[in-house]
Amino acid sequence: MTTTVSGLFDSRAEAAAAVNQLQALGVAGDDISVVASGQNGEIEDSHVGADAGAGAGLGAAVGGLGGLLTGLGLMAIPGVGPVVAAGWLVSTAAGAAAGAVVGGAAGGIVGAMTSSGIPERDANVYAEGVRRGGTLVTARVEDADVGAATTILQRGSVDLDLRRADYERGGWTRFDPNAPPSAFRREDEI
Repeated sequence: MTTTVSGLFDSRAEAAAAVNQLQALGVAGDDISVVASGQNGEIEDSHVGADAGAGAGLGAAVGGLGGLLTGLGLMAIPGVGPVVAAGWLVSTAAGAAAGAVVGGAAGGIVGAMTSSGIPERDANVYAEGVRRGGTLVTARVEDADVGAATTILQRGSVDLDLRRADYERGGWTRFDPNAPPSAFRREDEI
């Protein structure tokens, strides 16, 4: 039996470290997903990884995380903008959005998270976190490894309850793919 665990990171380096630690724990690359966006919805250059297949810019953004991102791709999430994404979560979201209107991709990501066991309330915060420049790491782990994987993803990740409260103080209630990316950002986030 597997359980899904997730962490939202403000730093790509901390996200990459978490992925490497998950793999050292024995979590297969196929069971780890990464969705990353740059500040203001732009892909930013980072030294997290090396070659990730097509496009050196994508590879520099989040590639090479222990060989995980062979399926790395650029996709647009309405309300978030361009993201670099790879892994089972993205495949699930893309499948959910297949044949749907443009807004389906965002619902696909939130839907993919909720269908894998992440509470909808948390899935909305994760999607908003990516919109605001964060990196989401999600892993399917064997039940025996849930404690260790959760500890790995808590190191360096944001406190989801505090982040949710911060977003709500700014007027945010849930991820809205139709809202412009800066709709709920405070001046100090822009």
